[in-house]
Amino acid sequence: MIEPLASINGKQIPISQASLHIFDLGIVLGASVTEMARTFQHACFRLDDHIERLFRSLKHVGFAMELTRSQLVEIAMELVAHNAPLISATHDLGVSIFITAGTSLTYTGMAGLATCRTPSVVVHTFPLPFELWSEKLEQGQHVITPSTRHLPPECLDPKIKSRSRMHWYLADEQVRAADPKAIALLVDRQDCISETSTANFFIVQGRTIVTPTGRNTLHGISQAVVQQLAAELGLGFEHRDFQTYDVVNADEAFTSSTPYCIMPVTKINHRPIGSGQPGPVFNELLTAWSRHVGIDLRQQMHNGAKERRASVGLSTDRI
Repeated sequence: MIEPLASINGKQIPISQASLHIFDLGIVLGASVTEMARTFQHACFRLDDHIERLFRSLKHVGFAMELTRSQLVEIAMELVAHNAPLISATHDLGVSIFITAGTSLTYTGMAGLATCRTPSVVVHTFPLPFELWSEKLEQGQHVITPSTRHLPPECLDPKIKSRSRMHWYLADEQVRAADPKAIALLVDRQDCISETSTANFFIVQGRTIVTPTGRNTLHGISQAVVQQLAAELGLGFEHRDFQTYDVVNADEAFTSSTPYCIMPVTKINHRPIGSGQPGPVFNELLTAWSRHVGIDLRQQMHNGAKERRASVGLSTDRI
């Protein structure tokens, strides 16, 4: 059976054989930067934007990767070309790229001095897990603001997309103890809303969409798509700080993230937002995004979820 391929340091290998050394600083310290793109109809979407942001992160942290932008794009495209035919024509792929800082001298000693600053460059794909999101697309997400606070920019510049995410793991674990289906929405030290572990956050006030500033959040590629679509739909769009109070009193809320595009949020801290159902502005944006990429995103997610559940013997009764 043909197996999906991954790329490690420019070498393509079967994904089942892909691995990092236990001395790699991506494992030892979580010292890595990352990006995730996705495909629509098996074609990469805004891959160049993701690569540009990745190289800005690399420049800031000082990882000395030898691959150029065009070479990294070529690797990703080659993997998609090989791996996409292995999934259904109506499904799509996530495309993950991450670069680590090298290896730990603590474990290698001076014997590893010549190569300790050589990054590991990993590119791989995965079928998008529609079954994780299809129910939330109709009913909305529940977000909870836990006691864990968002990392202040004095500790880690939010413009760096990294995999150093223990605080997110702890936040989501705390939230799931209160509601197994909820996700964490962190506030910062000034009690302003920031983001979730994988998504930008938005509220809707009338016909205006509001999202946090870049003071303490990562500007997302999907967030930029929302802003573009808002302009096309005649919706207002603002970057500004707001608090939990504003979310509770908003007309709607939603998140944006590369794998699922946009997702409604209908509860915060067990309280309904607006009507407690996905709102009209969210539905306008989802329809506009579908037009933008040439597929019905709602239909793809629901059909994909049913097919993926059926493939592993799970019930398809629930969306």
